[in-house]
Amino acid sequence: MADRIVILDGYTLNPGDISWESFAQLGDLTVYDRSTPGEIVERSSAAAVLITNKAMLSADIIQQLHTLKYIGITATGTNVVDIEAATSGGVVVTNVPAYGPESIAQHTIALMLELTNHVGGNSQAVKSGRWAACPDFSFSVSPIVELAGKQIGV
Repeated sequence: MADRIVILDGYTLNPGDISWESFAQLGDLTVYDRSTPGEIVERSSAAAVLITNKAMLSADIIQQLHTLKYIGITATGTNVVDIEAATSGGVVVTNVPAYGPESIAQHTIALMLELTNHVGGNSQAVKSGRWAACPDFSFSVSPIVELAGKQIGV
């Protein structure tokens, strides 16, 4: 019999753009978009594996889950799980020590360009009709900051 895997708050990790198939290949998978504190024990009672991001697993909850072997935290922090209670109960707990370095770098560049080019403000101005109403051939909400010759530290 395959281990039961329960993902308590799948929406935070996957709002619908990826497949859970790789998890399903590892065991009997159940995915919940969100779980309230009152739902966790019932949903997890037969689980060997729990995956959480925001759903809190207190000592009281962990002690009620007698089949639990592993808790995976899909975040860099561990504050959502009582690590001491899990460890003393023989439950392995892991988190994601680092994730998305490429995405973070890309987002940093996007924010930098927003600060210099004001794409969001210009887009809103165009949508609201300010560009069409502008008496000038050229339209901008605010001056664009040129990056040439500038230095940045991240």
